[in-house]
Amino acid sequence: MKQVFLIFILAFLVVSCGTAKKPVKRPDPYKKRVERTAELRNLVSHFSGKNSNQVTELLKDAEKYLGAPYKYAGNTSAGFDCSGLVCKVFDENKMKLPRRSEDQSKSGEEVEIKKVKPGDLLFFATSSSQKVSHVGIVHTINPDGEITFIHSSTSKGVIISSLNEKYWNNAYLFARRMF
Repeated sequence: MKQVFLIFILAFLVVSCGTAKKPVKRPDPYKKRVERTAELRNLVSHFSGKNSNQVTELLKDAEKYLGAPYKYAGNTSAGFDCSGLVCKVFDENKMKLPRRSEDQSKSGEEVEIKKVKPGDLLFFATSSSQKVSHVGIVHTINPDGEITFIHSSTSKGVIISSLNEKYWNNAYLFARRMF
């Protein structure tokens, strides 16, 4: 009986020690934020010239809301609709924009899609009418020409999407520069 008990304990120790997971080393969030800020500054200065610091801050402010849920008429981190996110981010950077995406689409100056820069706004018609019903902030222009934008999606909340995605490409109307 003693032998069976010892064998049981030894088997338990061997099995339990062999299945223990190694601790996962998580990246330092502060270091990642500093690296991301430097990366944004380099990218933005390439495209924006004199406004690069302002655009960098604007994009950092937009990025901090990634993952926030969608909320109709929302304009806080508890939930955003598309124009509420744009208003909040621009307001945090001391720039006032109208609250509705349709009204925002009349601000600033129109920019050809080939000439958009980070911080510009993209406008979309997401319903059957060809009226502005959605807005996003240009995030990056990749070397291959892909344009990404931050926006509040009704299904996923605040995310980064690509203008190459069929849905967004088909819904795209025009771009505007606010500064």
